[in-house]
Amino acid sequence: MITTRYIGELEPDTPLFFTDFLIVGSGIAGLFTALKASEHGRVVVLTKKTLKDSNTGLAQGGIAAAVHEADSPFLHLEDTLEAGAGLCDIAAVDVLVSEGPARVRELMEIGASFDMKDGNISFTREGAHGRARVLHSADATGEVIRVALVNKCIGNSNIEIKEHHCLVDLLGNDDLRTCHGALVYSSITGRSSVYIARCTIIATGGAGQLYQNTTNPDIATADGMAAAFRMGAELADMEFIQFHPTVLFGYETQRFLISESVRGEGGKLYNNRGERFMGKYSSMLELAPRDVVSRAILNECNTTGSEFVYLDMRDIPAASTRFPNIYRNCLLHGIDLEKEMVPVSPGAHYTMGGIKTNTRGETGITGLYACGEAACTGVHGANRLASNSLLEGIVFGARIVDNAGEILYHRHINKDEIHRNFDHNWLHHPPLEGVSPADAKGEMQATMWNEVGIIREQTGLKKAGAKIEQLYRSLTRGDDPLTYMEMVNMLTVARVVIQAALWRRESRGGHFRSDYPQRDDLNWMKHVSFVNL
Repeated sequence: MITTRYIGELEPDTPLFFTDFLIVGSGIAGLFTALKASEHGRVVVLTKKTLKDSNTGLAQGGIAAAVHEADSPFLHLEDTLEAGAGLCDIAAVDVLVSEGPARVRELMEIGASFDMKDGNISFTREGAHGRARVLHSADATGEVIRVALVNKCIGNSNIEIKEHHCLVDLLGNDDLRTCHGALVYSSITGRSSVYIARCTIIATGGAGQLYQNTTNPDIATADGMAAAFRMGAELADMEFIQFHPTVLFGYETQRFLISESVRGEGGKLYNNRGERFMGKYSSMLELAPRDVVSRAILNECNTTGSEFVYLDMRDIPAASTRFPNIYRNCLLHGIDLEKEMVPVSPGAHYTMGGIKTNTRGETGITGLYACGEAACTGVHGANRLASNSLLEGIVFGARIVDNAGEILYHRHINKDEIHRNFDHNWLHHPPLEGVSPADAKGEMQATMWNEVGIIREQTGLKKAGAKIEQLYRSLTRGDDPLTYMEMVNMLTVARVVIQAALWRRESRGGHFRSDYPQRDDLNWMKHVSFVNL
């Protein structure tokens, strides 16, 4: 059993705000859902930093959808199921690929522009796709979508956006089976407030900051997953972490992603001996699924004694024009990708698991919904197909709002009920002496990278579990409440990831056990989920 602590404080004079829809997170899932919800009622969007801070803005490759006449939702479904290694929920994937084209057209209608060629949308192909179906805007697709959504939301009188507001905890009734809103902390004022809502939607993104090397920004600290888990929602498939194989090599915690589409358009991988190596690992070469390419790179590094391999883009026509963002960032690191190869290595990129939901975004707790990377709809299975993540956010976010008629019947609770139902015995009083949040973060990230990373085994996982438990119990509050709250959330979710990885005694998709290297469909064609009891 994994237990957690509550970390919020609710004072008698805590300000209260009421809304119909409370959306926590401002990436593509949160903002697209906000636009949809604004047609039915008042919407408040909370974002931990600013509207510029999200994984959406960092997404380079594009958004996958079967909108080309030579493609079909069925072909998209086949590729998604194949990448998911037998664990995709077929009904959820069918929803994704069938409703995806219409949602992408809505993005275009609100101002998201994709590259065109000869008057038609230009498509690229990415790893494990059987067709070129990825719509893109050079190599800054996510940023183009983010800007379009932000502009549309800012101009909407039914949407209020609150920057620098961090989720502390969700507020429920006595048995925790109904969510009435959230306790929120402002990093500007240093004060907490309560937002009461008929519908609370978690769209806080993933958990990349659990790892030492990640493509995720520093806000990706699993806040929504942890808060929902504390309330009693299930976390499912948490052992499946996707590591992106081609991340610009460096020593920063957040590292620069080099899009899958680079390899889709001819980029090749070489080890430090100058050998093109992917043929040893997959007939799909550089376009093999991400877990295969990541393990191949790791093996080549171990074999050759290097920390990285090379990505060669020199044969891609006009690479600097097709990938201007990547070109600029490589130049900042002293690398001209049109003249020299780029050093790359894997980094934690995407959390396939999350808050378990059905295809309507329901979590099993009345009034609480989830969408985007924070959710586990079942569409990704054990390994996400490239460029399906942006699509998932808009498809299932819209499906939450499709249920608006029922949602708006959910009553608001009053101030007396809020204080009665928020049990102060749950509050955590950290030790006065122990590990500071900053030190704990470094130790946690190194532990997760070394023992719960691309390749795992039982001894290392147990070692990691003991270390994370020790950090969890010795964590002090420190000087910054936000950093403390983030660390509690990350340590909470890290414990679930480790336990799930220990339980799954096989290798499948984003989860690879060197002590159980084979896929075991007889015993493990099932999901691992956790509930906080």
